[in-house]
This record gives sequence, structure tokens and C-alpha cells, in this order.
Amino acid sequence: MTQRLLHLACYDVSEPRRLIAALKLARVYATGGQKSVHELFLTPAERIALVEDMSALLDLETDRFLLLRLDPRSRVHTLGKAVQPADPDYFYVG
Repeated sequence: MTQRLLHLACYDVSEPRRLIAALKLARVYATGGQKSVHELFLTPAERIALVEDMSALLDLETDRFLLLRLDPRSRVHTLGKAVQPADPDYFYVG
């Protein structure tokens, strides 16, 4: 089984309909996050699919998307009531 790696996905979308679509797409893979920044555990194939789908969705002239893989050796620090990101046993995509 392929190991999923922790990523942060961030986007800045200028048009409300595309913003909602970007939010829905990010939430397909998200395990946590808030507003337009999401925590995602992705396999390499899921990462490619997300980038391709987001590229098709966004206007590359006005919108921005950043997908950042976090170093698995690093420790995650949380503040307040935040919970540590965890890779669930399974994802329902659909």
C-alpha cells in the first residue's frame, strides 16, 4: 500500500463560483483545515489528480493554488484546541 504524505493546499480564487468549486475539490481530499487552507494526506497519484483538477478549474491569470508537501520528519505543532493531523484508515471519495 502506498503511504500518504501530509500536504497543505492553499488557494486564492477571485470569482465566487470557482471559489466554491475549489473548496469542494479540496475537501474531497482534506482531513482538516480552515477557510482556504487545508491539510491533505495524498498518495503521488492523488497529488497529480488534485493538481490537474485544480488547474482545469481555476483561471490561471487571476487565481492562485499552492500545494506544499510537508517534511514527514518534522513535528507538527498545534495551538489552542487544534488537533494533530492524522491519516485516516480510509477515504470516501465520491
